[in-house]
Amino acid sequence: MSLFLFLSFVALLSALGVVLAKNPVHSVLFLILTFFTLSAHYLTLNAQFLAAVNIIVYAGAIMVLFLFVIMFLNLNEDTEPHKPALAKIAATIAGGSLLLIMVAALRNVQPVGYDAATFNSQVGMVDKLGLVLFKQYSLPFELASILLLAAMVGSVMLGKRETGERNF
Repeated sequence: MSLFLFLSFVALLSALGVVLAKNPVHSVLFLILTFFTLSAHYLTLNAQFLAAVNIIVYAGAIMVLFLFVIMFLNLNEDTEPHKPALAKIAATIAGGSLLLIMVAALRNVQPVGYDAATFNSQVGMVDKLGLVLFKQYSLPFELASILLLAAMVGSVMLGKRETGERNF
């Protein structure tokens, strides 16, 4: 329980750091920390595959893309226009409205526990996911692989130079 509380505290602080950081690079670094704490939550829930995918896809690929775009745009206080007070008030009202709607929607929710006799603690393991993926969902899995192969061939064909074509 104390690990959950620590991870939740770090996740909330780093999420606040994402929003409140003045420097966009610091904001991205806080977002990476948020993704790592969420992956640690997945590990505590015995969902190793989700934790690995979260780190590889989000903390790895997408954050590299965000950092590349931020560095490419060269954002700083001189080039970034100052936000007017009306925009800040509108953002506060929109966020407060979202919070009010979330509280109203979740007001009557009754969380249920789990039955210890029928609970399977191995449900999030990679080997169990692989068995389900290759037994029950083998046709959609193979169709997705063919679709990805066609997308790769299409991107190679679009990027291929024709003879006599000039690229600047």
